[in-house]
Amino acid sequence: MTVADDSGEEHGHHLPAVEDWPRGFGEASWWPFVTALGGAGIYVGAALFLLATGQQPIVDPMLGPVVFVGAVGLFLAGLYGWVYHAFVKAFWSSDGHGSSGLRWGMVLFLGSEIATFGAGFVYYFFIRVGTWGTEEFPELLGSLVLINTALLVLSSFTLHWGHVELRKGNRRNFLVGLAATLLLGIVFIGGQVYEYYEFIQHEGFTLESGIFGSAFYALTGLHGLHVSMGAVLIAIVFIRALYGQYTAERHTSVTTVSMYWHFVDAVWIFLVVVLYVGAEVSL
Repeated sequence: MTVADDSGEEHGHHLPAVEDWPRGFGEASWWPFVTALGGAGIYVGAALFLLATGQQPIVDPMLGPVVFVGAVGLFLAGLYGWVYHAFVKAFWSSDGHGSSGLRWGMVLFLGSEIATFGAGFVYYFFIRVGTWGTEEFPELLGSLVLINTALLVLSSFTLHWGHVELRKGNRRNFLVGLAATLLLGIVFIGGQVYEYYEFIQHEGFTLESGIFGSAFYALTGLHGLHVSMGAVLIAIVFIRALYGQYTAERHTSVTTVSMYWHFVDAVWIFLVVVLYVGAEVSL
């Protein structure tokens, strides 16, 4: 993303992307490429993990987890660099140039996310038409998923409230809203990890539990990855907010991160209805 040019030496912060990388790349940034490479590596790690399972594993069982963890690290590093140069550096621009472009950039990014999740749901609907056994299903629609859903929905309200308070000039309430949203997001992630633990250890419901098992963990895992990424973004916004880098007139990154978080919230509701409630109805 392109933001208004500014001097790193003048404000004492990190140099812009064009000075971080070899000359000759103009205004281009390598951070989106690094982030995309890490995201692709996550899928490669998952594929290697699957190739290591079964009666005749094709690759070493440790290869998949190692690639996955390394890819997550690369993805987060690229995301940090991308967010820093797209948003943090933009804070020092006095004219606010690029705010509209950043918002539209997030809209386009969410469009690609809709396509990603849409492909996953199309896969689920396709296999749902066929015949599958239900005897291996655990009780999906329990109190844990209901509480987790309520927490995630609540986090959208706290984020929206905090954003509204910022535009009113109330910095204290803005910080409270951000902190509450971040806490709720972390608790949601912990709840999903605990749900996986219960299903795998106590119910014997794993990735290999038929086609429904693979679809369940693929879709919920993909969503969990997006919530984790959203929590990282909110944490960055929260740290910046502590330094007073947002005002009622300058809050572009708050807007774009809010758009992402509300999208993740909406996807989870749809996922619960289709996957959790749908499986219970089939029983």
